[in-house]
Amino acid sequence: MRGPEKKSGPRPSGETPSSRRRTARFAGSAFGLALRPVGRGVLAACGIMGGMTLLQVRILRAMVPPTFDYDETLRQMHKVGVLSLPVVVMTSLFVGALMLVQTGNFVRDTGATAMVGWATGIAVLSEVGPVLIGLMFSGRVGANNTAELGTMIVTEQVDALRLLGIDPVRHLVVPRFVSMCLMLVLLTCIGDLFALFGASIASQAIVGIDMRVFWQGLLDGHLADEFVMGLVKGFFFGGAISIVSCHFGLRVRGGAEGVGRAVNDSVVTAAIAIFVVNFLVTMLWV
Repeated sequence: MRGPEKKSGPRPSGETPSSRRRTARFAGSAFGLALRPVGRGVLAACGIMGGMTLLQVRILRAMVPPTFDYDETLRQMHKVGVLSLPVVVMTSLFVGALMLVQTGNFVRDTGATAMVGWATGIAVLSEVGPVLIGLMFSGRVGANNTAELGTMIVTEQVDALRLLGIDPVRHLVVPRFVSMCLMLVLLTCIGDLFALFGASIASQAIVGIDMRVFWQGLLDGHLADEFVMGLVKGFFFGGAISIVSCHFGLRVRGGAEGVGRAVNDSVVTAAIAIFVVNFLVTMLWV
């Protein structure tokens, strides 16, 4: 005798095991398609970071012993430092005046006018001054450096140097690295001085606080530590900008269009590197 047949529960209309498997495969493939751009972006970022790390190692190896091109280094110092001075001075004057206006009205309303010099000085010397000067330096010098090296790659000048037995890193990259590190420190120092000068003028002319009160508050604040931290940030900003710009310049492919893409990527990456370095230096310093 046959036992009673087991009745299975009612299935939803149109749902079968094969349809459920197709739905799962479709969901998996859709999820994979959504993650594919993210994966490509992560791999590209890792490749860029790895390439810049290897370039940094090659730079350090080329500097020991220091046998790089000194004439090219001096030429790059004039190009990235002296020619950038007017832009840095104008930027710093308005940055200092802006910081004073932002804090001066509040200080004047509360009656703590003796603090206006200290408040402006600590903001300009340690954070705003070095970061904005670094961004200006990146936009002017870093982009120009990427375009110059990219053009040399496209026109096969770098290949010609290799055929002549000349190391492109020693002849092209190291002079730019040294000059950017040193010149950005000097530009940061000059920019800080002009920013404080602009702040003192704004204190007298706009906010109505005597210039002598501003300078006295600045001197009483003992901000030498913040000033040195700003110079250290300028040094590392210069190193980051030089490595980023040289890396993208030496990886140019595809003619003029490739040079344009490299310049765009260089400016964006250098800006990100400046903020990352600023955070790390601040965390380690304090």
